[in-house]
Amino acid sequence: MNQSERRNYLIYSLLDEQPQYKNIIAQQLCEHKQEMKRIANNLYSIPTDVKEQKKLLRALFNVRMPQSISEEFLKIQDEYLQKELSEKGIVNLSDLQKIQKDIYLWQGDITRLKVDAIVNAANSGMTGCYQPNHTCIDNCIHTFAGVQLRLACAEIMEQQEGDEPTGQAKITLGYNLPCNYILHTVGPIVNGELNDKHCEQLASCYRSCMELAEKNNCKSIAFCCISTGVFCFPNDRAAEIAVQTVKQYKRKTFSKMEVIFNVFQNNDYEIYKSLLE
Repeated sequence: MNQSERRNYLIYSLLDEQPQYKNIIAQQLCEHKQEMKRIANNLYSIPTDVKEQKKLLRALFNVRMPQSISEEFLKIQDEYLQKELSEKGIVNLSDLQKIQKDIYLWQGDITRLKVDAIVNAANSGMTGCYQPNHTCIDNCIHTFAGVQLRLACAEIMEQQEGDEPTGQAKITLGYNLPCNYILHTVGPIVNGELNDKHCEQLASCYRSCMELAEKNNCKSIAFCCISTGVFCFPNDRAAEIAVQTVKQYKRKTFSKMEVIFNVFQNNDYEIYKSLLE
């Protein structure tokens, strides 16, 4: 199979599994009800544009509930995601420049980083973002890791029998990402004014991830900007807490783990750069 054939196979398989979404796709393709019905019954009426196909596939990944799926699907999905990753380009730790001892600052897509562990800013449900094509990091990580990740997180939550507390961390494999592990942590949600509890909870996220990474023999960890997106934690204060907590942890434990502060937005890059330089 080439990449186009893999993508089509995955789309058709997910539509067969979730037939309720065929009508939504048909509605996007045609405004007339009679034509919509014909399209909805036609498996081959997915978009022809590659970008639109990729958006559709991602959306179907996003809305899929955690459940088992065939080995054939997983094989083709893994081949597809690995090829997509190869085309995006893997970023090795050796490609980055240290900004301080054992500390790096890198701007880019965290799903490209080949390090021992990356950090996912999760929600309390822990099974990822279900909003189709949402741009949050939780959505990106679950999309490009593959459907295995959501199932693994669901199993953790089933054993836990309750929402994930703020400030703790859980670990899973990286699956189709180049990292070995993903650390999932729920940051504080800031509704209204920032307070001391928010700050301590955010610091706890960083400490918990560092501790869990070292328990699993990780030599490198990449942190995203926890809680600064839809959770509304102020970016500058969040960066201060991140840098301070990591440095305190390393001093207290004599940890030699290499830490990458991963940012995506330009303003976050400038904030971290000013703190670290």
